[in-house]
Amino acid sequence: MTPDRTPVKLILDTDPGGDDIFALFWIQSLVKQGFADLVAVTTAEGNVPAEYTFNAACQILDLGDLENVPVGRGVDVPFKQFSDASHIHGPDGMGNLSRTLPEIGQSFADAPFSDELLIEKLEEQPGAITIVAIAPLNNLAAAEAKKPGILTLAREIIIMGGAFQIQGNVTPCAEFNIAFNPQAAERVFDSRNDLVIFPLDVTRQLVFTRNIMEQIVQVNPQGQLTQFMKELAEFLTQSSLQYRETKGEYGFLVHDALTLAYLFYPETLRFSRARVSIETKGEFTKGQTLIDWRHSPKETANAWVAVDVDVPGFFTCLLEDLKTLVGITID
Repeated sequence: MTPDRTPVKLILDTDPGGDDIFALFWIQSLVKQGFADLVAVTTAEGNVPAEYTFNAACQILDLGDLENVPVGRGVDVPFKQFSDASHIHGPDGMGNLSRTLPEIGQSFADAPFSDELLIEKLEEQPGAITIVAIAPLNNLAAAEAKKPGILTLAREIIIMGGAFQIQGNVTPCAEFNIAFNPQAAERVFDSRNDLVIFPLDVTRQLVFTRNIMEQIVQVNPQGQLTQFMKELAEFLTQSSLQYRETKGEYGFLVHDALTLAYLFYPETLRFSRARVSIETKGEFTKGQTLIDWRHSPKETANAWVAVDVDVPGFFTCLLEDLKTLVGITID
């Protein structure tokens, strides 16, 4: 007998972005299996400009038959430190594949801003919704600035961002999601004391290989979702090789998906309690995330930081759920 289960209520804060899309595919599978309830998607400016992240999220939701999920448009970011990462993800955020998908019915101009959507949903269900933040923290910081304390209404906030004992990916010491808007990150990290953080230290171990993709394709070789996933994986692989992200291994990094392993497959992870600080002023270190590892009394900790991942276990779970997704959506 299958025990009753209550789906985990999620808001995904995202800036699609290829690895964001694979995280969204995983959520779609978990929704269809009854494990997750996607309350809203709040898109953010980051990997590409806000209009493109909005369009990409809507197209991927439509592709997975989740077109009724509310989608917010990213707040304005006047003082961002970097332009975007379109050189990695393509100008549309999805490897120039947006043209292969139907046009969306939603209007970017008419969509609610993401900070307003966050506030609305958290106030409707205080303590019930987990925020999975896999983008620069523009939207969360804007919501907190507009309504101080609003982020404490989330059940949990899970963040992909930072680099501690490893080099950064946009500067020698800073990771993109934090460095894009360090002031926003600082506001969010100051908002509560139980953030869950997934830094590059662990996500750089997660190379999604051609072999994994081939196993997914075998389930439904001709499906539209399968074909899109395969073409996106190939684009991201070529981009990753060009920018030397995978040490020559044929694949791409699925940084953002690790946030979901915490919620649904926690046995694959190990954490350390820590006080995380954000450097917001340094000429060469702006956007760096810092932990004082010395054995001396600290300020109150504000986060659980992932320090280890069971890589084979993680990919076993991701693979089977993506196989389930493409099997469910046979055309």
